[in-house]
Amino acid sequence: MARTISVEVIYRGIFQKTLAKNICRGIVLAARKEGKIGIAFGRYGDSPERNGIPAKNFAIVAPNEEELQLSMAQYEPEQTDVTINVDDMMCKGVESWAWYGLQPINQKIREQGTLIVTSMLPAEELIKFCHTKTHPYRLAVLQAIPSFSGLWVYKDDHTDVRILGALPKVCPELVSLDSVLAAIKEEWKDDLKAKSARRSFEQVTARTVRPGEGNPEVPYKFDLPGWKTMREGVTIDGIRLGEPIKFGDEIGGYRPARNPYFKKFSTRTMRPVIDFDKCIKCTLCWLQCPDSCFDVMPDGTYDLNAEACCGCGVCEAVCPVDDCVTMVNEAAFGDNKSQWEMFKTDKAGYKAWVDAKIAHRPERSHGFRYLGQYQEQVAKMGPAAGTPEKGSAGPGGRKQMGAGAEGGEE
Repeated sequence: MARTISVEVIYRGIFQKTLAKNICRGIVLAARKEGKIGIAFGRYGDSPERNGIPAKNFAIVAPNEEELQLSMAQYEPEQTDVTINVDDMMCKGVESWAWYGLQPINQKIREQGTLIVTSMLPAEELIKFCHTKTHPYRLAVLQAIPSFSGLWVYKDDHTDVRILGALPKVCPELVSLDSVLAAIKEEWKDDLKAKSARRSFEQVTARTVRPGEGNPEVPYKFDLPGWKTMREGVTIDGIRLGEPIKFGDEIGGYRPARNPYFKKFSTRTMRPVIDFDKCIKCTLCWLQCPDSCFDVMPDGTYDLNAEACCGCGVCEAVCPVDDCVTMVNEAAFGDNKSQWEMFKTDKAGYKAWVDAKIAHRPERSHGFRYLGQYQEQVAKMGPAAGTPEKGSAGPGGRKQMGAGAEGGEE
């Protein structure tokens, strides 16, 4: 007997809004080809969408109207058959204003459900980021760089249709490949996109992630006051003042107090690496950081508080010294430890660490900074990246490459 199936798309707010919308809309359109009923919607409520902050879109497909209404009565599905993560760095966990703590990327996936991730990393590397679960689930990696398809810039690289093509393979109960292809041709009126979806279906594979496999850390969380425990009146506690820093026998500098609950690092795709030997103590990174994520150290340099950093890159942009602050792909890091303490403990070792991080940093960007940047990205990935997509408009109406069209990879 047919059952209701839930799919969630976790994306970066604004930057990937159109991408998430297209995926969920495509699922429902394909389901209707089979006489099923469905709905696609975003989860906002008390979680306003912000640049880069994780957000969710859902597609619910049910065999009849009654089952659909039953599912829609929930604020969000308690379980999902498929979770789609369109930026691999969110495998470390996501936090929005409405989730009250760090939510593992795989938290909602039911037993033997599937997590689809767009990434150039292998499954084994992504599993290290994902928090462990007590039951098995499957991980499918769709080879692709992050597709920042949002409100202002649409990167028409077939990521949306490639994900749609993978769904019948990993969750046959949801929709068939024929229905997906028919929906793509009707909605996008593009045979090349249908070809990309078919190639994705043929190539995608899923690996079972065993119970206990992955990141064993317990995600941080906190309890909100209930209506019986809230104080009278409307009051908000101010953030306390900061304090001096103590490192060994050294006392000095200043560490600002920060929100203890909202860990902005869950939004980050890149983080700054600091070469303290090059720091001229100009204060610009400290003054311009919108999230107060730099600590003033006893020697007058500035250390990154990685839990407060959202990876915006302002510090790198304002630093007047070449290679003093360098944004590096978040995939290169496994913790949020102090860089300054590493530097003070072992300066030679820290210099080698900085050089290694900077030398192997993959490029990431939210959109495109100049004309032709997208074509350059595709060209660097070799002939498997695809062939030119005729008639496809990218940012500003420019013709773009249809990554994944022929080779099935972005």
